[in-house]
Amino acid sequence: MIRILESKQVGRLLARKAARLHEAEAVVRPILEAVRRRGDAALMEYARRFDGLERKSVRVPEKELHAAEGALAPEFRAAVATAAANIRRFAEWQMPREWMKPAGAGMRLGQVVRPLDTVAAYIPAGRYPLPSTIMMTAIPAQVAGVPNICVASPRGVREVFGTAALLGLSQVFQMGGAQAIAAFAYGTRTVPRADRIVGPGNIYVAAAKKLLAGEVGIDFIAGPTEILIVAAEGDPRHLAADLLAQAEHDVDASAVLLTTSKCLAAAVAKEVERQLAVLPTASVAAKSIARNSAIVLVSSLEEAIEIANRFAPEHLSIPDGSLLARVRHAGSVFVGPFSPEAAGDYASGPNHVLPTSGAARQRGGLSVTDYLKVISVQELSQPALRRLAPAITTLARAEGLEGHARSVEVRL
Repeated sequence: MIRILESKQVGRLLARKAARLHEAEAVVRPILEAVRRRGDAALMEYARRFDGLERKSVRVPEKELHAAEGALAPEFRAAVATAAANIRRFAEWQMPREWMKPAGAGMRLGQVVRPLDTVAAYIPAGRYPLPSTIMMTAIPAQVAGVPNICVASPRGVREVFGTAALLGLSQVFQMGGAQAIAAFAYGTRTVPRADRIVGPGNIYVAAAKKLLAGEVGIDFIAGPTEILIVAAEGDPRHLAADLLAQAEHDVDASAVLLTTSKCLAAAVAKEVERQLAVLPTASVAAKSIARNSAIVLVSSLEEAIEIANRFAPEHLSIPDGSLLARVRHAGSVFVGPFSPEAAGDYASGPNHVLPTSGAARQRGGLSVTDYLKVISVQELSQPALRRLAPAITTLARAEGLEGHARSVEVRL
């Protein structure tokens, strides 16, 4: 049964459980060190022990990828085509532009945009293999122009390998956990060293990314998935289904409804129980609902949005666009009754790799910009440098950097 709480009780509910990363770090440290020192030999040992790998290399042969592609059901291929087109279009819209502008006589300033050389996408394949995550991580990299896109997944799932082939990805590796993150961070004879590693994973993947963040770029350290729904009215079936869609991810997932209506709260609670009784993933969803989820009664929609901003949820659902201007912190926002989170998870276009555990206070979800460098450019003539010289030399000498000042004066 999902709880119905008063807003004054929301603090304890929204206080996220501290991720037990320190415990996971102790487990993964020797794995990271083994891969750093012994490369492929250590990687293969872990792949055989943890992932059941039988072939002689973690690299998946292209013929295996194409065999998986050929075995895909027509309706699955059509779904990938639809989702991929929308994800690609959205990433193209996100692309920053290059520009150069005059900034006074004799001075031009601007920026150029360049892709990273090599990126790696981690694709979970535990309880729920996620071919959709290949699209969400690889397609923005393709739009950015990244020449080397690598994919790692611990199990040889047909839909995962087949989706990689559909997207034209050939650098696919069957490896998982901390050892996969280490391989991309350090590079081995078989696995390229990546400039950035993206994608979700379990606590050991998160711990490895945290420990290796100085060696390699990462997107963010993911915690349990979460949704906050704001509603004053609506169809209880829709709201209950949205709560359960989030709850079925993981027993640590969090699904919270903030509402001004006691009547709606009661109806949604009843509907959650009804739908849960016939949900195939109820064994997971029921625990998430009981442990981490609730319906919270608030005095107004304004209070609901303020609570949402304090929580900075991964997913935020609001009833209409009038509240959007008040939203300050969220990974992704879903507006209106026909914008369920599942649309964003799969096919509408925006990315589903999103910040959790309050990280939405600092950044939004994965985007094409995560695969790019925006490099500033400046070009000055001698007269333009002469005009700036007093400011440059004065500031340089105030900082005790005489060589900086002289590097300007010698030109004049």
